Amino acid sequence: MAVPKRRTSKTRKRKRRTHFKLSVPGMVKCPQCGEMKLSHRVCKECGYYNGNEVVND
Repeated sequence: MAVPKRRTSKTRKRKRRTHFKLSVPGMVKCPQCGEMKLSHRVCKECGYYNGNEVVND
């Protein structure tokens, strides 16, 4: 059975984990109401997508 010969140091462990992080979702400003929304999604505030009203309240 493979067992590490030496303990992994904190520095080596942290270097390995530098790419293990959360990414920020792509937010854009809605052209209709100016609220921040996810790109390629219907705006939750006004219900517009690509200049057309998709959801009406």
